[in-house]
Amino acid sequence: MADIKPTAVKASTSVQPHRASNAISWIAPLACIILGYVIWRFIIGSPDNFKVGKENGGFWPDRDGAIGGLAKMYQGGIIVPILIGCFLTVLTFVIERLLTVIKANGTGNNAEFIRKVQYHLANKEVDNALAECDKQKGSVGNVMKSGLRKYKEMIGNNELSTEQKVLNIQKEVEEATALELPMLEKNLVFLSTIASVATLLGLLGTVLGMIRSFSSLGDSAGPEASARLSQGISEALYNTALGIGTSAVAIIMYNIFTTKIDGITFGIDESGFTLTQSFAANYK
Repeated sequence: MADIKPTAVKASTSVQPHRASNAISWIAPLACIILGYVIWRFIIGSPDNFKVGKENGGFWPDRDGAIGGLAKMYQGGIIVPILIGCFLTVLTFVIERLLTVIKANGTGNNAEFIRKVQYHLANKEVDNALAECDKQKGSVGNVMKSGLRKYKEMIGNNELSTEQKVLNIQKEVEEATALELPMLEKNLVFLSTIASVATLLGLLGTVLGMIRSFSSLGDSAGPEASARLSQGISEALYNTALGIGTSAVAIIMYNIFTTKIDGITFGIDESGFTLTQSFAANYK
């Protein structure tokens, strides 16, 4: 006897591929580093913040006699604007991911939404379940809506067996899920990368600052040498502080976002399980 193969059913996925440009992933880091340089060079490194070197200009003017603690950050060296740019990049992607996760989470509690859908499906009220999806929106709502449309289509299909219908519903849910998850995880790589790189950049800036400090130590003597050394070490440690601070923010926000995404992913998996189990139980 020939094997019976599932009849090909045209997909009716309600979630369409996201074609939004990801230009922010290329523009934002470059723009943030440029902005970091502007802040370091023209705001922190303003001539008004120093006693010596007011007349100097150019890409990296030599200034001394900082007035206030913030101005001392300028003397930390050329790594400082890169670290400021990294921090601004973290803030940019934190805001971008926050808006995405809020939108993906929908308008209500996902667990409560799934319970409502389960209730409607138990009563064979597919249209009411679809109405709940329109209210909920978000990634879970989108996947559930796509699956429910296939669910409704399979109810009126008399050619396939129950097992084949369940497989078609499951396939539809998987296709919809494959379209949603990349949008949730996009750009998180920047947070994880900066979390590692910022600390290393901070250490690099500190080492370069220490090299400058000990080099200038050889040109001085007596109390002046000690003063210049302590000042140089203080300036160099600004790099470490910026690097560790940026890394800490990136790690914390990365973990928060991954936890939120895991919760949404669990809701998507639960929605797929709900659809297949409900169809198998109600339409044997």
